Amino acid sequence: NDPEKPFVTSGIRLGSPAMTTRGFGTAEAEQVGNLIADVLEASEDAATLERVRAQVAELTKRFPVYR
Repeated sequence: NDPEKPFVTSGIRLGSPAMTTRGFGTAEAEQVGNLIADVLEASEDAATLERVRAQVAELTKRFPVYR
């Protein structure tokens, strides 16, 4: 938990409205967090980036913005 107020730049702040609008549940939100961590840990690894791209495409296909 970040002790700073939202106006203090101290990290990455992610909101959940876009995820809940798509219908993401807890499992999908956790998956998104893991995907972000994967990219941050291996931002120059082509295989990791391609795997994350594919998983994001699958998630957004399963949970479109408009139904």
